[in-house]
Amino acid sequence: MKRISLFIFIHLSFLLSVIGAQSFDSEKTNLIIVYPDQMRGQAMGFVGQEPVQTPYLDRFASQGLVLTEAVSNYPICSPTRASLMTGQYPQGHGVWGNCNTITAPFGYELKETAQTWSDILDNQGYSLGYIGKWHLDSPHAPYINTLNNAGKVKWNEWTHPDRRHGFDFWYAYGTYDQHNKPMYWAGSATRDSFNYVHQWGPEHETDLAIKYIKNENEVYRDPSQPFALMIAMNPPHMPYAAVPERYKAIYNDIPLDSLIQRPNIPAAGTKWGDYYRKHIRNYYAMITGVDEQFGRILNVLKKTGLEKNTIVLFSSDHGNCLGIHDQISKNNHYEESMRIPFIIRWPGKINPRQDKLLISTPDVFPTLLGLLGFTEKIMNEIDGIDYSSLFLSGENVRPRSQLYIYTPPGKIDMGRRGIRTHQFTLMISRIESEADQITLYDNLSDMYQLNNIATERQDVIKELKGELKMWLEKTNDPWIKHLK
Repeated sequence: MKRISLFIFIHLSFLLSVIGAQSFDSEKTNLIIVYPDQMRGQAMGFVGQEPVQTPYLDRFASQGLVLTEAVSNYPICSPTRASLMTGQYPQGHGVWGNCNTITAPFGYELKETAQTWSDILDNQGYSLGYIGKWHLDSPHAPYINTLNNAGKVKWNEWTHPDRRHGFDFWYAYGTYDQHNKPMYWAGSATRDSFNYVHQWGPEHETDLAIKYIKNENEVYRDPSQPFALMIAMNPPHMPYAAVPERYKAIYNDIPLDSLIQRPNIPAAGTKWGDYYRKHIRNYYAMITGVDEQFGRILNVLKKTGLEKNTIVLFSSDHGNCLGIHDQISKNNHYEESMRIPFIIRWPGKINPRQDKLLISTPDVFPTLLGLLGFTEKIMNEIDGIDYSSLFLSGENVRPRSQLYIYTPPGKIDMGRRGIRTHQFTLMISRIESEADQITLYDNLSDMYQLNNIATERQDVIKELKGELKMWLEKTNDPWIKHLK
């Protein structure tokens, strides 16, 4: 009898230890964000709209939650990245335009005092790594001697350690865009001691990310802590030709007509139609290259046994028109500019599926904190909504619309504001001394936004103006004083 009791005691002790270990592990969920620049949400193979090859993203999409209508509210780099980090719209974080010498007098950069999701995770004992493009600091004299600082407008800047918001592993740059010879500030490197690397940026950054994840000899992070790693790749951003030949070769023999499938691409012989045709092969090649590097990250998570306990998010700061609608790139209200990839995987926790949730960039901050178990740490000044319960169970209050923003430098009550719903996109453009220009698209019947129906659907405009007013009031936007 004693022998049986002893056996039961030992068995129960073992079970309790296992349960305890499992519980401990569940509290140490890791986070990886892969964030390429300028990748439109339509340009992935599984979406079925464009002939681009993304086998790893296609497989990843089958394993995770795909939000098919995720948008960048202010679709250029710095405002969106600030929204991602702070959970606020520009009205809150103050980054109303790209960080460069044009906007520097207006203070357009991420404040040292801003509370970011990385600050919160740092306070919760996370190891934090940042690799790649930052673009949240304004350049100042004496300007760093790099390619992006050679012209009239300066773009590139070092990030002081006091402005890194909890990231203890730092291997980053400002806006440098020489993809085949990128430069980086590593760790404690001073402002003038950056390094050049003779390797395609996403490949080099993935090499380092793999080392960080493996953490051999414990040189990259504290192995006793959970980690959060962000890899912010510059491609598929211009210059489009700066991509390895092995990716270009995939598209070189495909007839151009087979790549020109969207009816809103301008005709050949026009400025922007020819621009699209010149760059589309390389744009797709870059995306395929990013896809392959992303696949390498997923593979190392599996090999190291970290896959199950790591949330992986793949998204982007904005899309890219590449000439569509006569737009060189982003910073406009069109779907090709606003729509971004958004795929998140957490094995065993988030059921694989597609969802039309109208998620916006500021929502990412509170949602990730909610998934990681830090809902109580979400500050009152956060604009975004925590959709973690929807991610996990499919249940949550859903928004009716998304906000669109653009302002000219130093004129935050001018520029454009708009609303995007499941069906409509409304954009109101305001220029000093001119009447407002109104654009309205029915995205269900006109998915390529070819027909402005503003004159014939005044009823919809009236309704959406009311929705816009609520957004402007919520965000304390001075633009509201002119809304009629």
